[in-house]
Amino acid sequence: MIIAGAAGVILLLATGLWVASPALGNTDPYEATRQRMMEHDLRGRDITDLRVLAAMARVPRHLFVDPSLAPLAYGDFPLPIAGGQTISQPYIVALMTQWAEIQPGHKVLEVGTGSGYQAAVLACLTDRVYSIELIPELAQGAAARLAKLGYSQVQVRSGDGYQGWPEQAPFDAILVTAAAPEIPAALKAQLREGGGRLIMPLKTFGGFQTLIRLTRHGNRFITEDICPVRFVPLVKPDPKRSKIGERP
Repeated sequence: MIIAGAAGVILLLATGLWVASPALGNTDPYEATRQRMMEHDLRGRDITDLRVLAAMARVPRHLFVDPSLAPLAYGDFPLPIAGGQTISQPYIVALMTQWAEIQPGHKVLEVGTGSGYQAAVLACLTDRVYSIELIPELAQGAAARLAKLGYSQVQVRSGDGYQGWPEQAPFDAILVTAAAPEIPAALKAQLREGGGRLIMPLKTFGGFQTLIRLTRHGNRFITEDICPVRFVPLVKPDPKRSKIGERP
C-alpha cells in the first residue's frame, strides 16, 4: 500500500510503523478495501500525519465488528456493535487521532472504549493507552479482543468516563467518543499541564455538536473548533440505564 509516495514509505519503514497487523500475519482478505479507505477517505481528505495514516493502515477494522459486517468494515461510516452502540467511521477516528498529536511514550486516555478499535489505533502510536467504558460487557469484550489481537499495551476498565482515570494521570492526550454540554472538570484536571490535549465533541445551541481540542498550559486552557459532528451523549452510571454510545 502506498500512503504518501516513496518518501512516506521510507519514513514509515524507518520509524517501524510500516508493519503488518499482529492479527493478520501474511494474509489479509481486506487489504484492497483498506487501501481504498486510506487513499480515498483519509489521505484523499485532510489526514496528512504519516504516523496516523500508518496506524489506520495497520489496524484490522474488520476484526472489531461482527463477522457479518466485515465486508463493510472499511466504508467511511459507523457500524453497529454490541450493546446497541456503534464503532465510529474511520475518518473521524483518524481526525481525532491526528488532532491529539500523540508521540511515542505519551500517556493517552480514551473515554468510551466501544469495541476497542480507536484504542488499537492509539496503541500503534504509543505504548501507554488507557481506555474506560461504562458498559461492563463492552469493556470486557474489548479487553479480550485487544489482548487476542496483540495490543497488550492497552489497559481497559469499566467505569464512569466523567471521572477519567485519576490514578494514571496526568495524560498527554485524552480522547472522548461521546458528546457532553461541557468538558468534565475531572478530565481537564487530568491533562498534563504543559500542553496536554483533550479531543471531544461538545453540544452547542440547537442540538448541534462541534468537535473541539482543548490544550492545557498550566491553569490556562485554549479551545479550538475542529468540525461539526454527531455523537450520542456521554452519560453517567445509572442503575436504570446501562448505555454509553459513540456515533459521529
